[in-house]
Amino acid sequence: MRRNDHGGNGSSPRPAPIRLRVEGLSIRRNGIRILEDIHWTVRRGEHWAILGANGSGKTSLLRALTGYFMPTSGDIRLLGNDYGLTDWREVRKRIGLVSASLGEMMAPDEPALHSVVSGRHAGIDHRQRISRKDREKAGQLLEQVECSHLAMRTWNCLSQGERQRVLIGRALMAAPPLLVLDEPCAGLDPAARETFLQFLEGLGHRRGAPILVLVTHHVEELVETFSHVLMLRKGRVLCSGPHRDVMNSRNLTRLLDTPARLRRIRGRYSLRIAARPSSVV
Repeated sequence: MRRNDHGGNGSSPRPAPIRLRVEGLSIRRNGIRILEDIHWTVRRGEHWAILGANGSGKTSLLRALTGYFMPTSGDIRLLGNDYGLTDWREVRKRIGLVSASLGEMMAPDEPALHSVVSGRHAGIDHRQRISRKDREKAGQLLEQVECSHLAMRTWNCLSQGERQRVLIGRALMAAPPLLVLDEPCAGLDPAARETFLQFLEGLGHRRGAPILVLVTHHVEELVETFSHVLMLRKGRVLCSGPHRDVMNSRNLTRLLDTPARLRRIRGRYSLRIAARPSSVV
């Protein structure tokens, strides 16, 4: 029997409602294990970072959540919907997605305002007439992501940092309860990355903000708004929970298979990797 998604009983405080539950998720293809026995629970009000090296299964987990990768076994319950019992194409519309691959699909001559509007129906290259209602909402979202001055600037004239913000505005156009950021800082220079991360920090603290899920392999990108961390190693969950419980040198050493020293200064993490002995020829 499926557990109550609200949990709690008696006089103790009830935990926040569960928005995502993954139980025993495994994915195998051609005899190769991609994900194995993944358990993960996300509650309303939490913001998560998924950490892992390349090949750890981060992208495969995202594809499973969005219905592009069919599980071999296990259960996914997302926003009150059970995988296999619901049309996941409709569920997918309630997930905002920001990724570099999506940015590469945008039409070079499309104005930023049109790019944001296209998010209402998860489309690309919006050429139809824009209604007054959509234009007003897209304008408000561009203001929220601090890009209102870029409304009529075309995609090919935007910097990488500006594109990432416009993509967030696009993802918010359909008012999704879940916003997934798949390595959104890829390609940003250090200054642009820091500006973008500070924007994410503010977004996560806004009233009515969607649940944020940041996928990255850089601990420096975990601004304070990300309350929880899921670590993936070789397709399995290494650990998960509040960042204060799981973010430590021991876990990072296991995650990266190399001696690592984690530090936290003024709410931000930094990582130092021990140099490997060089071979003498």
